[in-house]
Amino acid sequence: MSNEEGSSSHAVSQQGNPSFSICFTCIYTLLPFMFLSISEIHEEEREPILPKTVKILLDFVDRREDKDKFSSIFEVPRRLRQVNPSSFTPRVVSIGPLHKGRENLKLMEDKKAIFLHELLTGVGGSREETLKKCDEKVRRSVEKIRRCYIGMKPYSEDELVQMMVMDACFILQFIDNLSKSGDQHSENRLRSRSVALDLVLLENQIPFFVLRDIYELTFKTLESKPSLNTMLLNLLERVNPFFEKLKLEDLSGEEAPYHILGFLHDFYQIKNSKPPGIEELPRAHSAVELHEVGVRFRPNENETPKENRTWIMAMAFEQSSHKPTLRMPKVLIDNFFEVAIRNLIAYEQYSTPVRNYVTSYAMAMDMLAATPADIARLGKSGVIVNHLGSNEKASNMISSICKDVTFLDLYYIESWNEAKKYYDSYWSKNIGVLKRKYFSTPWKAIALLAGIILFLIAVVQFVFRVTKFTSLR
Repeated sequence: MSNEEGSSSHAVSQQGNPSFSICFTCIYTLLPFMFLSISEIHEEEREPILPKTVKILLDFVDRREDKDKFSSIFEVPRRLRQVNPSSFTPRVVSIGPLHKGRENLKLMEDKKAIFLHELLTGVGGSREETLKKCDEKVRRSVEKIRRCYIGMKPYSEDELVQMMVMDACFILQFIDNLSKSGDQHSENRLRSRSVALDLVLLENQIPFFVLRDIYELTFKTLESKPSLNTMLLNLLERVNPFFEKLKLEDLSGEEAPYHILGFLHDFYQIKNSKPPGIEELPRAHSAVELHEVGVRFRPNENETPKENRTWIMAMAFEQSSHKPTLRMPKVLIDNFFEVAIRNLIAYEQYSTPVRNYVTSYAMAMDMLAATPADIARLGKSGVIVNHLGSNEKASNMISSICKDVTFLDLYYIESWNEAKKYYDSYWSKNIGVLKRKYFSTPWKAIALLAGIILFLIAVVQFVFRVTKFTSLR
């Protein structure tokens, strides 16, 4: 038998085999479904295509889940900025990327190189080696730095690193110069305070860890230099509006601040405090109203024992039978006060982990100092030192600071309730009516006294006549 015949007969025998026909038919039938299943598996493994808005929202959630990714430096929202834009805009120097390149700040931008030169000269050693270490340290944190900002323009890695190193060196050398000069001249004092104020603007910050890293590579290598916190304390004393000094021992030290403004905010926190959790704003009584019912105002400084001052912004209502007193922090009201308080409030309002201590203080002051007469009363009591030129300007400023601010907490709720209780009491209200009717002006008091004297004379005359008439009978 030939090969062709064998092959032919073999093929015929397979076709004639019933089991072979069934198997071939099953494979032919299932083949499309096998490919479909494989396609579905690949489709399931493929990452789903999400809309761009969904990706942005998921990224926002991821940022909030990781505390290290909290964006603590951002442009102040319009509703707060539009009340007074100059309070959030640097006047002398730009720090960080949000105000980089502004025309009015270019003069100081050029002078930053001088501060860098002074720092490198003071540190000693190889300048190239010092800058190389700073560059490498900051470069390793570039992505972490980017996550600290919202609204930052796109900068290359080299541009961002250069900016961070230059600004950190400027801040450190500027503070070091403050301690050396002592600000003997008024011109130097004003300029240094203006720069210091720029360094606490919310939009004018660099991450605190960048400042700390550069400090450790420069000033920390010198035994004669103080700690970073001590250096910053020297800076912040120039923008602290309260007469009571900032103290490092008042810091909790639990977590590192986000930036210099956050470091200032740490001094105004209450140790081991919990939000008061009030449901509604208590009835507000102004300084004049409280004064009319016999309440005095006294500053916390000097008179309050040190062990009782647990908070630099503390207010306490001390009630006694004769002289109820509201004790308050003594504060300097000027343009620097407005800038510092506004930026601290903006930081609190839009930073989730930050509590509203300064906002609470501003709200309390808005209740007390509602009119120029209230400012005058607090000024006479030594609680306020007004450098704005008029009481009307001071009251308008305090009222505008709280405009469009969300009220969240009042850390003075206990003292406010005690003051309200005293104000609503029977005796205090009657004392208030008496003061308003008969002692509001010197002439009214004189008239009242004259009336009392005339009444007494009339009584004496009446008694004398009755006595004389009785004796005659």
